[in-house]
Amino acid sequence: MATSAPVFIDVDGSSIAVRQSAGTTPGLVWLGGYKSDMLGAKAEALAAWAGGEGRAYLRHDYSGHGESGGEFADGTISKWLAQSLAVFRRFSQGKQILVGSSMGAWIALRMAQELRKAGEDRVAGLVLLAPAPDFTVELIEPVLTDAQRRDLKEKGFFAEPSDYADEPYVYTRALIEDGRVNRVMTGPIDTHCPVHILQGLADPDVPSGHALKLAAMLPVDDVTLSLIPDGDHRLSRPEDLDMLKRTVGDMVRRAA
Repeated sequence: MATSAPVFIDVDGSSIAVRQSAGTTPGLVWLGGYKSDMLGAKAEALAAWAGGEGRAYLRHDYSGHGESGGEFADGTISKWLAQSLAVFRRFSQGKQILVGSSMGAWIALRMAQELRKAGEDRVAGLVLLAPAPDFTVELIEPVLTDAQRRDLKEKGFFAEPSDYADEPYVYTRALIEDGRVNRVMTGPIDTHCPVHILQGLADPDVPSGHALKLAAMLPVDDVTLSLIPDGDHRLSRPEDLDMLKRTVGDMVRRAA
């Protein structure tokens, strides 16, 4: 159960739901995955941990997700990134650790880039779970079927069944085209902060090779990659949540 009702802010015409818990810094900022919301098991486990530690904690739903307004099919990485930056700038102060799950890891990496570009040196660390940066380019486009390519061209989207929802997942032409301009895995990624990646080896959606490729692009002395032999994409089992909390705790102590 959430401890408080969300507040809403307008970001470029979208009503974005935000939950914030006050506390000490470095604070934690949760960034969820594609079609996920801020009341999922990992986000809630982190909220409970942060509350117990007296640590500031910030989370939101992207447009078309959870309690936020807008249509899911209108979303792109650029739009969700802009919303995440707006929430970060309005609701957080001081050093923050970005905790990104799946697509949220892509958002986290792009946030770190954009904040550095703007001279805002506030990202103290990154914890990335089953990270899926560049997933539209790296994981979707190479395996598109002829039928899916036809749907993208003629209808502007294609849909496919998902193990995580009753309704099919929709992937739009706008999402895929926008993904190309938000790529981060095109060369060395200088985050200017430590990074810890948690990756399940039994992940059917984001192969472990993707996490290995990402780790190889990060500064060697600042990256830790933890492989979980029987972990799936959700990483939401009790033992996975315990590992998440330990990892975040280590990152907090390192950044404090």
